[in-house]
Amino acid sequence: MSLEHPALPLPRWRHIWADLGPGYATNGLIAFIFSATGPLAIILSVGVRGGLSQAELASWVFGAFFMNGLVTLTMTLRYRTPLGFAWTIPGTVLVGPALQHLSFAEVLGAFYATSALVLVLGLSGWVKRIMALLPMPIVMGMVAGVFLRFGLDLVRALHSNLTIAAPMVVAFVLLSALPALGKRLPPLIGALLVGAVAVALGGQVNPDLLGSLTFAQPVVQAPVWSVAALVELVVPLAITVLVVQNGQGVAVLKAAGHEPPVNAIAVACGIGSFLSAAVGSVSTCLTGPSNALMTSSGTRERQYTAALTFGALALTFGLMAPTFTGLMLATPKEFIMVLGGLAMLRVLQGAFVASFGSGRFTLGALISLLVTVADLGVWNIGAAFWGLVAGFAVSWLMEKADFVALANKD
Repeated sequence: MSLEHPALPLPRWRHIWADLGPGYATNGLIAFIFSATGPLAIILSVGVRGGLSQAELASWVFGAFFMNGLVTLTMTLRYRTPLGFAWTIPGTVLVGPALQHLSFAEVLGAFYATSALVLVLGLSGWVKRIMALLPMPIVMGMVAGVFLRFGLDLVRALHSNLTIAAPMVVAFVLLSALPALGKRLPPLIGALLVGAVAVALGGQVNPDLLGSLTFAQPVVQAPVWSVAALVELVVPLAITVLVVQNGQGVAVLKAAGHEPPVNAIAVACGIGSFLSAAVGSVSTCLTGPSNALMTSSGTRERQYTAALTFGALALTFGLMAPTFTGLMLATPKEFIMVLGGLAMLRVLQGAFVASFGSGRFTLGALISLLVTVADLGVWNIGAAFWGLVAGFAVSWLMEKADFVALANKD
């Protein structure tokens, strides 16, 4: 199957300038701020827990923003459609347990293999077919099991550092409960600002990690090809990119009246994942929340300029990755734990709804969730993979009617 052709020619600079208005630029800015707060906190939380150095973390952040900013600008201009690319959040979380028993070089090998698999699937045109064959509740049961630890970290942060965690949670709840205020100040941004004030007033900043204004110095490492890493990470990472994240992003854009090029998006994710892996960053995906923010207002024909704003800001942030990474790491671990937990709340809720809300594959989804939460690896392969295997096997044996219904639907 050939890739989708753009419906419109490349826009000229004067057309872009005419289409770009304050509302679209603001939507792009808010989408960027969302990516640069909670999701960034998840990267730092996983990396710190996995024993990565500050240089490796800064390189990861550089790849996550700069490389995906390039993909966003390229695809948005080519299709004149808001196509915001970022990194796979569930994929990032999947890497956490893997770093406990695999070297970072082995994980990088899995990143490269994932990029090749996603690229091949995109070029083949099989993406839509494969997405239809995978029972989403079982996949989301695994995702919910992985995400659950971030919700638990939020509770633990409230116990270990109440002076920072409590004001952040209160700010988030108040802004979420009062829509009039929440529209002016997004709840996650409010929690970030309140947390920063609490950290500063409490004198809990580590000055040794702040550093100075520094430009990115990407760390390029040679991958190590490990069967254990490939088996544990490649298929789950590809699923999070093509099914979980891209599926969400495509649904968001279609709901806004756009026609996203599904196969071309998969190809872009494969290329972006390769570029990101080169500097130690996790796989590229079409982001759901950020695209939802970029298409939240304005006319459909001009919304692509919000994605251009998003991409340009991502490039800038990526170039200054060491500065921003040091700033985040200088704060107490509870600050990052709360930000990550708050950012994951709705995502975790959505994962549970997708797992058990449809009434199909619910037993398989439960088994997938339980095996993943148990976090017990077998043959040096992490629990997320075995969660998928166990959930699928149980559903295949005990929920055959759901497979029949899925086949008839297709």
